[in-house]
Formats: sequence, structure tokens, C-alpha cells
Amino acid sequence: MNVKAKTILILFLGWGILLLALMAESRITLAEDIDFNFIGKVTLPTGFLFKNTEVGGLSGMTYNPDQQVYYAISDDRSSQAPARFYTLKIDLSSDTLPPDGVEIIAKTTLLNSDGEPFPEMSLDPEAIAFTGESVFISSEGDVQRSQPPFIKEFSLNGEELRSLPIPDKFLSASAQEKRGIRNNFSLESLTLTPDNRYLFTATENALLQDGEAASPTAGSPCRILRYNLKTGQPDQEFLYISDPIVIAPRFPKNFQINGLVDLLALDEDHLLALERSFALGVGYTIKLFEVSLDGGDRIQAMDRLKGELLNISPVRKTLLLNLNTLNITLDNIEGLTFGPTLSDGRRSLIFISDNNFNSLQMTQILALVIRAGLHILSLIGIHLG
Repeated sequence: MNVKAKTILILFLGWGILLLALMAESRITLAEDIDFNFIGKVTLPTGFLFKNTEVGGLSGMTYNPDQQVYYAISDDRSSQAPARFYTLKIDLSSDTLPPDGVEIIAKTTLLNSDGEPFPEMSLDPEAIAFTGESVFISSEGDVQRSQPPFIKEFSLNGEELRSLPIPDKFLSASAQEKRGIRNNFSLESLTLTPDNRYLFTATENALLQDGEAASPTAGSPCRILRYNLKTGQPDQEFLYISDPIVIAPRFPKNFQINGLVDLLALDEDHLLALERSFALGVGYTIKLFEVSLDGGDRIQAMDRLKGELLNISPVRKTLLLNLNTLNITLDNIEGLTFGPTLSDGRRSLIFISDNNFNSLQMTQILALVIRAGLHILSLIGIHLG
């Protein structure tokens, strides 16, 4: 090799090493380099009515940037009114969210494949994701009623367009069978990649054959499930370990929970993940994580994870924000979505709570902005625009 060739090779390797170092540094400092600023909240009381329906159970939200509106799914099981989603306007024109900054402008009833509203107790809608022309909606199902979970696509008028297949490992043949989803810990999240190529969902806690539910001493092995929307088929699964329940209740038998309640795709390899912890007498802890699928083992071929967890590399997650540090009273936050870019170039992030139709709770909408560190995100291919 001549001197010139050696020089070029050395320069090439040097730049390659520098680039890898920058990427490694960006991954290490991601959580430190992103900052969030709280810009306001709106609360709706339990019992608030719109078009003769109670607005509550809002467990997921998605943003339509063209119309500058949001779609929020109610988890009413067609019991108080037919299953539905609401269209909201959220006013961030002043770069803040004023106390009266949320307006509900429409209600859309979901129609099944027969063109009829879903019968009472026939679904448990939890998450919603906007495609640009339609929405995907997930239902947790109901193990006790032998109702499987589903992911369906609906028009913006509520008509069912198609249903995506759910892998068998997520299903149980009966309430007594020790496999499939845990009741009320099923497909709580939905998100689309910005290019609409992939749809992600995840179990809130472990499948019965994968491990235990979260406890004060251990997290739960959840599955992230990815769909290729070109084929309409699930193509990859990943292991996500939730945090333990943050604070145990005073009495161990009191209700307690922690789970993965929503996802927000940044690209096909990076997500935001929302975890909600609650214990009776303690209250809520809400955490936002950045998740990287890079390095996580693909587990779609594994029907059972119990006994194999130590041999599986989970996805890497990094804490970005504990919402309890905002020093506001938090309710049952279960949904998040990006909102518009503000006048100063910062990107908004909207959170919404599920009030469980409980008079002691409220529907809570929080607005934050991401105010620093976007150069780090761009280094690893995350796009917020």
C-alpha cells in the first residue's frame, strides 16, 4: 500500500472512530441532554357531558397535524354510551396551555364490521393512532368474557376498515388457561412510525406464560409487538422490562399496579414509553422513557419467556422525565402524543389521563415542550418533525 493510500485509510478510520464515539456519547447523554418544560394543564370534571355522552375514560390520544386536532379514545365498553372517540382542539397559540385551552368539537361512534355500534361490554378500547387518513384502535379484550384483544383500523367517520391479526401467544383459549394476556393488562398502547410503515403496541404487563405482574420488588417482562403495515402482519417482538411499583401501599393487599401504558414512535428503532404506577393510599407516579430497540433480542419465535429471561437481551430504556417532579397533582395519566411545533421551534408533548369514570378523579390534559438537546436526537436518527 502506498503512502497516499495509507493516509486516506487512516483518515477514513479516524473519521469512522470519531463518528462512532459521537454516537456512543449521544446515547449515553440522551436523558441528560433532553429537557422538558411544563406549559399548562386543563382538567375536565367527571360527569362532563358532550352530545349526551359522558366524556371520560380517555386512555389514549393521537394528533392530526393537518387539521390541528386530536383524537382521544374513551375506554367506555359501550356501557354508558356506544364505544367512541372524541375530537379535541388544544390551544397552544400562546406557547402555553391556558386553563380553558381544550375544546371538544366532535364525537365519533365506532362501528363494527356489520356497520353497527359495538354491543355493550364487547370491547375495551384503550389506544388510538392516526395514520393520516384513518385511525388504528386497540381493545384489551376481556379474559373473563373470553373476548380476545384486537387492533382495528377505522375511518375518521368510525367505520371499521380492517382488523390486524393478533399472534396466538397473546390469546387464551379460556379464563382458566395460563397463557395469553392478563386481564386488564393487555394492548394498552398504539403508535405509528412517522413514515407509517410500522405500528407498535405492547402488553401493559407480562403474558401469563412470560412472567409475573409488576410488584414493589420487581418489574414485569412486557412484549413490544411491531406490525409491518405493508403486509398487515406482525413481524417483530421485543422484551421490555417495566419498572417495579414505585411505592408500595401501606397494606400489602391494597390495590397496586405499574405498567407500560403508552408508546410514541420516534422512528422504527426508537420510542418513547410511558409507565404509570399506582398504589392505594399513595397515588400515581408517571415516568417517561426513551426506548432503543437496537441490541434488543427478537423474541417473536418464543411462545414462552419464563425460564428464559436471563438469556434474552431486553430493549434499552432510559428515564427522560418523572412527571412527579413537575410539582403538580397527577391523575391516571395513560396517553401521550406529540402536538404542534411552537413559535420558538420547540416541540410540544401532550399527556392525557383516564378518570375511570370515577367521581374522585378527573380528566387531566398536560402540555410540555421539549426545550433542549435535539441535536443529540438527530445524531441517532430520531426525528420529531
